[in-house]
Amino acid sequence: MPPADDARWLAAAAALAERARPSACPNPGVGALILREGRVVGRGWTQVGGRPHAEAVALAEAGQDARGATLYVTLEPCAHVSERGPACSDLIVAAGLARVVIGMADPDPRTCGKGVERLREAGIAVSETGSSAATMRLEGHACALTQGRPHVTLKLALSLDGCIATAQGESQWITGAAARAHCHRERARSDAILVGGGTLRADKPRLDVRLPGLEDRSPSRWALTSGEVPDGWQKLASPANISAMTGVRYLFVEGGAATAASFLRADLVDRLLIYRAPILIGGGLPGIPDIGLGALADAHGRWNLTESRQLGSDRLEVYARARNEGI
Repeated sequence: MPPADDARWLAAAAALAERARPSACPNPGVGALILREGRVVGRGWTQVGGRPHAEAVALAEAGQDARGATLYVTLEPCAHVSERGPACSDLIVAAGLARVVIGMADPDPRTCGKGVERLREAGIAVSETGSSAATMRLEGHACALTQGRPHVTLKLALSLDGCIATAQGESQWITGAAARAHCHRERARSDAILVGGGTLRADKPRLDVRLPGLEDRSPSRWALTSGEVPDGWQKLASPANISAMTGVRYLFVEGGAATAASFLRADLVDRLLIYRAPILIGGGLPGIPDIGLGALADAHGRWNLTESRQLGSDRLEVYARARNEGI
């Protein structure tokens, strides 16, 4: 099959992986598709709590049609047997698949390279593509294993002149309904959501998900503070302590300015979500105070624009942290 078709089907598998986030925790949310003669015969994504894996679900749906077919899977099939289920690489071999196309190698040392090796030893053709669609859905898994911490998204709702509130502190609402709904969608994709202690005390935010059908996806609530927090909340003493957030692979940082600056100053933001409203405030509260940059040159080359779209009257810009060459 042409590489362009491989990319297309991996992107479709990555779309399925979205259904597993964040409910698959502590396992990564993986998507899988099985094609036979150009027809999808099996599809799956990691189930709630991490089992069954995406490959197992897709193979069960395909049944005998899996023999001689091609599997598209966003993450290298696991090579280790656990008490919770068999190794997916063994299931694939037993099913008689002819080819497996993998979106991302698994950084988990229990599988890294071993899954591919097991498949090739059985005579299955394996293609490893480095699919951007797949890797974007597995950032939390990669961050946890390579950096020992959650993947961090920082959300900012700004005016055109970079303010998050008026000089008197009024901030509801800078952005419109469409942007706020998108933000709730991002909450639903996160394991935990965090605001600063000042925001917690001043605004008493709910930080839940209020999209129809996704209300049960509300993330755990955290505050960056050394003080007391209400029942149902947890506290984080400093951004450096995010490695100790048990069970959290995707952290959504939502407010306020001092908290945003503290995470940026510690270089712990992997993704920026900027909702920009077409308004000018003038003399308002800046969205980001000092983050410790010593020179203008230090500000360049740090962020790559990955997405831009209109949300009602507001503009969403998504940036990924560039971490090449020690930046």
